[in-house]
Amino acid sequence: MQTIPLWSEVSHRAKRLAARGRVRLRLARERLAGRGTTTTPPRPADTVTQAQPATVAKHRRPLVWSGGILAFLVLAVVLIIAFWNWDWFKGPISRWVSAQTHREVVIQGHLKAHILTWTPSMTASDIAVSNPSWPGDPRYAHIDRFTVSVRLPALLRGRLDVPLVDVEHPDLKLFTDVKGRSNWSTPNQGDEKPLKLPPIQHLIVRDGHIVMTDLHRRFHLIGEMESEEDTPGSGRGTFKLTGRGDLNAEPISLEITGGPLIDVRRDQPYQFKASLIAGPTRLAATGAIDKPFDFGGFHAQLTGSGRDLADLYQITGLTFPNTPPYQTTGRLTRAGNRFTYDHFSGRVGDSDIAGSLIVDKKAGRRFLSGNLLSRSLDWKDLAQVMGGAPVASKAASPTQKAVARSLAAQGRLLPDAPLYTDRLRAMDADVRFQATAVKANRVRLTGVKLRVRLDHAFLTIDPLAFSFAQGVLDGSVKINGRGAQPVTDADLHLSNYALQNILPVRDGAPVASGIVDGRARLHGVGPSVHAAASTASGTVRFSVPHGEIRQAFAELMGINVGKGLSLLLAKSPKKTDLRCAAADFDVKNGIMQARNITIDTGVVVSQGQGTVNLNTETLNLRLSGKSKKLRLLKLWAPVTVKGSLSHPKLGVQGQAVAAQAGVVGALAAFVHPLAAVVALATPGGAKDVDCSALLARR
Repeated sequence: MQTIPLWSEVSHRAKRLAARGRVRLRLARERLAGRGTTTTPPRPADTVTQAQPATVAKHRRPLVWSGGILAFLVLAVVLIIAFWNWDWFKGPISRWVSAQTHREVVIQGHLKAHILTWTPSMTASDIAVSNPSWPGDPRYAHIDRFTVSVRLPALLRGRLDVPLVDVEHPDLKLFTDVKGRSNWSTPNQGDEKPLKLPPIQHLIVRDGHIVMTDLHRRFHLIGEMESEEDTPGSGRGTFKLTGRGDLNAEPISLEITGGPLIDVRRDQPYQFKASLIAGPTRLAATGAIDKPFDFGGFHAQLTGSGRDLADLYQITGLTFPNTPPYQTTGRLTRAGNRFTYDHFSGRVGDSDIAGSLIVDKKAGRRFLSGNLLSRSLDWKDLAQVMGGAPVASKAASPTQKAVARSLAAQGRLLPDAPLYTDRLRAMDADVRFQATAVKANRVRLTGVKLRVRLDHAFLTIDPLAFSFAQGVLDGSVKINGRGAQPVTDADLHLSNYALQNILPVRDGAPVASGIVDGRARLHGVGPSVHAAASTASGTVRFSVPHGEIRQAFAELMGINVGKGLSLLLAKSPKKTDLRCAAADFDVKNGIMQARNITIDTGVVVSQGQGTVNLNTETLNLRLSGKSKKLRLLKLWAPVTVKGSLSHPKLGVQGQAVAAQAGVVGALAAFVHPLAAVVALATPGGAKDVDCSALLARR
């Protein structure tokens, strides 16, 4: 049975509740009004002591809940990071890298990350990079383990700093086929950009291997890469790349060393040294990368030497002509795809050389331009550069000396050294060369000026100008290497050249003097100078409009034995007019057929005929003279010019002499000894040649 409270108890409880309500209402009003509690009227002790804990408890609960939730979230994130399976990201990362490199990249091992630090890092293992389909070998590169870390504060400011790159057992295979295709080049991306990496403070490469094979250049190299945090005894890091192999069947070695990587800074160059030895070719460079790990900009002092500049094609891909042994030193700089080798000087053969060369990209093709200067040129060196035979000089290599001896033994001048049209197709060029002085030479050459241009395997030398003490040889040579066989067209003009520079000196005086003009227009097909000459067609003409000749030799051209020999034996300096002379040749299939050879002097008119074979490099010419005056001793025999281009031989046609000797003997035996004089006498009477008409022929 429920007990009903007394009215007095109900009234007392109601008063107490009402009192508490009034107190709380007053406190609330005071807080809203911003007033303190010092003016609060006295209140029952139990009322005050119970109100304060209630207020604190009311504000503590949300804080506790908020802190708990935050701690739970932090703990959850930490636990997720600590126990997260990062292998989930292997697929997305592999696909992204594959898209950037245009080849399949697969992370076959595990992927781990440490991000709860100011230098978060990531490690991937067993990374495979595939080749394109054409090389045959499916693997391009493989890395056992790769670790990279970045600085988070710098990254948040938009700058990438890499304090560590650790690569374990990288294995890289670089391959170029006979067509020049490379497995590292990116298809359809235009000009290849130089490698640019962020600064790496600690670069560690453990047991790295690189294999480079270039079938196009006959190049094979096996290299080893090592990078150490500390070098024993110095406590400073180093980078080293070494390689051994063969280039064009000759041994090759490579070594590149870098400064301590622990000191790398963005605003300071990175020092390096490099050396390359490939057979007789030696290259050495000491310099710095302008911005560390940005290989698009560096400078170095480069020294090079070797037996032939053409050998540099195997190393650099640049087409140079065949030369004697060389040695140069200068400054090599790179700015993007532009390489400059300037302020260089040195020697090529027995000639000095200086100037600058620039290798750039033009319309997507490698382009070589430059200016070269020689202040003391040896003609033999330039002749070899322009396709002539090598000379067995002191500066010549053993191979060049052997070739020179072989050609000399065969009596030949024109070499068989091939013109590599595939090298002409590899690049374009525009190079100027000038020689301000030429060392003493038989033809008295004093200066040379050339401009060589190469455009998609079409080689042009224009101008081609040689200055002599008297006279100039100028013109152009064009070689079209775009087809299966090179096609050569030459148009050369000789003007105001001194005749005395051609004919030998006798008894301290020239045999003849005058001015020689000439013109040669030739078209030939073949991969060498000799091959092009062997198929040549065109015209060759020489003329002497006026001059003088020693009378002794003029008489001998008409085989005026008595007068000629008497003057020759007396060493007479007596001269006669060289009224005019001309020689015209039609050239077909390498045979120069004399169309007309005429020499008109004051005492003799000589006519010639015959051939010059450019294939066998042999001469077969005859010169028959007619005297303008009475001569008692005349042989009816033409002068012959035979032998080789390198060693022509003068003689008399033996059959004609024998026939005339028979006539003389018969007259002396059967008629009278004085009758023999008739066979050796000539009344003369040869007429002057119409020089104007002769010189006007073309």
